[in-house]
Formats: sequence, structure tokens, C-alpha cells
Amino acid sequence: MITINQERLVEHFIELVKIDSESGNEKAMAETLAEQLGLMGFEVTKLDVPAHITNGFNIYGKLKGELEGSILFSSHMDTVTPGNGIEPVINDGIISSKGNTILGGDDKSGIAAVMEAVRTIKENGEAHKTIEVAFTVYEELGLEGAKHFDMSKIESQQAIVMDSGGPIGTIITTAPGQQSLKVTIKGKPAHAGLAPETGINALTVASDAICNMTLSRIDEETTANIGVVRGGQATNIVMPELYIEAEARSLDDNKLAKQVEHMVSTFEAAAEKHGAGIEIESTRSYNAYRIADNDPHVMAIKAAFEANGVEPMTKPTGGGSDANIFNEKGLKTVNLSTGMSKVHTTDEFIAIADLVAVTEFVRTYVTR
Repeated sequence: MITINQERLVEHFIELVKIDSESGNEKAMAETLAEQLGLMGFEVTKLDVPAHITNGFNIYGKLKGELEGSILFSSHMDTVTPGNGIEPVINDGIISSKGNTILGGDDKSGIAAVMEAVRTIKENGEAHKTIEVAFTVYEELGLEGAKHFDMSKIESQQAIVMDSGGPIGTIITTAPGQQSLKVTIKGKPAHAGLAPETGINALTVASDAICNMTLSRIDEETTANIGVVRGGQATNIVMPELYIEAEARSLDDNKLAKQVEHMVSTFEAAAEKHGAGIEIESTRSYNAYRIADNDPHVMAIKAAFEANGVEPMTKPTGGGSDANIFNEKGLKTVNLSTGMSKVHTTDEFIAIADLVAVTEFVRTYVTR
């Protein structure tokens, strides 16, 4: 029976997480992967991304197969902060960081799994489907790599993003759309000690709006949050201007539109009430996607998990990923768990057994 080379898989994963690649600084990571894919027999293309986004580039790779069919695997190369100087440690089959950084399993576990599966296939001379890879930059701060990916390179009709948590076998078939709001409230300065009543405090306007706004968990499909607030110059000045960044997400486009309208109108009503000016920039970050459980793409993924003795399960998520962008661009894409846990924290970890299991899935899927 062919088995994954666990030692090589773990060594490669650790090599990758030690490469600094916070969003915008993916060059070293991209160069390393482009070289490694080339040595594995992939036709590799470095795809430009605007320089104001990253010093790196997107990677497209293709390994022609002997079996009928083609699949694109995608993972992102960037990490959140603090992601520099990562020192991975292994205890009792668990890989984590030393504790002062993230680990970077999000999303280097996906990259390592796909590449080890291919190494195993090649050294054992197994026939496989055509394998394409799309490794993206700047996913964590707005899915920018996927948004700028040259889709004309991709031949596959379906894709698998390897960028979720949960038990191995988790298939994310539904993900929300997100709307971003940038709000500038323009009040009127005044001396806070001499004539505060002649000013208009932008913070008062914001507070009034937020008190009348439905936020956090709206329903089982919808959330909303205010995450950035900046303003103020000194305690003796009535705050003249306040900047806010907010978001809303929903699995349902109508619910998302309703929530955004509620937030915008509530901000506007508070500004009018207090005589303040207001500017609101509302932009769609990404659209929702929903793929049926009985879709042939999902069924083929389930079958590969089942062949390995893993029980597959389809789930919705509240987070966005490159899968949202690829679906929007017409490429049917689901997101799979790699077993990553507590991502975006310094407590992040991944079990070696999960990393092996998802690698085995990739091998099984492309050799069926």
C-alpha cells in the first residue's frame, strides 16, 4: 500500500512556515514555491500582481496527467501578523509556534499537502488527473491575489481551495458575501471648555447611530461589525471628525442588502439629527457562494474521503476565502479543512495526523 511520507511532509511544512510571508511580503515564499514546483515537473507561470499590493506574485502551475479530468488546487501564501520569525515546535504529534507568533498553517498546510501528495504520486509512478495549482498572495487582507489572478491560465472546470479549519472531511459549500463600509462623520470643532455647545461632536453622532444599530449576530446567516474607529485631536477640542470601518456578511444576498441599508440609513439619520456631515463608501468585498450537496464536484470529493475511511460533511462558514472569488469568476470551487486550528492567534496549531490525512485525500482524489 502506498503511504504518504510523513517525515518529508512535516519537514516541508516546517520549511514553509519559517519563511516570512506576511501579507504584501510574499516574494521569498513565492520564489521558493515556484522553484520547487518546477523541480517537481510542473509548468510554472509567475503571474504579476500590482506592486502596491505585494512584492511577490501569484503562481500558476500545471502538471499534465494521464487520467481523464482536471482539478485546480489553491492555497494562499501570505499569513496574518505576527508572522515573522516563526519558530515551529512539535509536541505529541502537534505542530505549533513557540508562542510569540502565529504558526502559519493558514495556509501553508494546504500548500504542503498538495505538494507532498504530488511527490508521492510521482515517486510511485501513479497515473493521475491533470493537476493545476493556484497559489495566491494577499488573501488575508482582502483576497487581492485571487481578485487579480489571471483566470485564462486555468483549464479545470472545478477547484478545491485548501483553507479551512474543522475536522478532516469538512467541505465548505456555502460562504457569505461581505460588504465593507467606510464612514467619515464631519462634526464641528469648538473649545471644549469655553464653548462646547457651539461644536458638533462627531463621536456623539457615531454613538447615537451605533446605539440604534443592530450589530453582531443578526440571524443564523447574517453578521455585522464595527471594527475600526479613529478620531480626536485633544481633550479640549470637541471632536470634529471621526472615521469608522464596518462590515456586514450574509449567506443570503437579500439579507446582506437589508443589513447594509439599515447601517447606512442609521448613520445618515444620526448625522442629520445632530447637524453633522457624513460620507459613506460602501463596497462589495466578495460575493456569497452556495453549492448543492449533490453537485457532482462535491460528490467526487466525498467519494475520495470515503475511500480513505474519512466521513465527509458539508458545512456553511461565516468567513470568506479565495473560493468566493473563484466562484464569482465562474470556477466552481469548494473550500476544504486542512485541520488548522485557532488560526490568526499565537495559539494556532495543527495535528500531524490531520496534515497527513488531508494529503492522503489529495492523492486519492487525483488518482481515481
